[in-house]
Amino acid sequence: MSEIFAVTERLILRDYRLEDVPPYVALSADPQVMRYLGGPRPAAECAAELAAIAKQYAATGYGMLAVERREDGAFLGICGLSVEHWYPDDLQIGWRLFPRYWGQGYATEAALVWRDHAFSRDIARLISISDVPNTRSHRLMQRLGMRLDHTATLTDDRETFAAHVYALTRQEWVSLGKLQG
Repeated sequence: MSEIFAVTERLILRDYRLEDVPPYVALSADPQVMRYLGGPRPAAECAAELAAIAKQYAATGYGMLAVERREDGAFLGICGLSVEHWYPDDLQIGWRLFPRYWGQGYATEAALVWRDHAFSRDIARLISISDVPNTRSHRLMQRLGMRLDHTATLTDDRETFAAHVYALTRQEWVSLGKLQG
């Protein structure tokens, strides 16, 4: 049985199970999902990614964990926190869901849990990075209370791309709670 990180009204956020490997491979091979993430990844690379995520989660308490729908146990995708080499002093929040689950609020629901968890760890700011044309992700970042911090040209092992970096500071997050409460 995998460790459950959080349960929301509709979701379970948890570490991975062996049976998550095939859907994770399918998620990472989907051209629509991976359009702004360097393109589809081979299965062998996905298995290594899952092992690295599990190791990071065990060591740090954060990672890109599985998003499961409570109603039927469906693997919707992943969401969580990571540290990216471009911004090693910041936690980044990210998500990746199958297209059939887009537009239903699942990514926002999962990301809100991770946003609040990040600030419960006493961080000063949380970021999210996406390609400039990825407007779906930008809208989700805004729903999290994030604002466009800057645009940067970034390079990873696959490509160089123009990215928007959104940010939310601890003070802004506290203000969001006061406005919502």
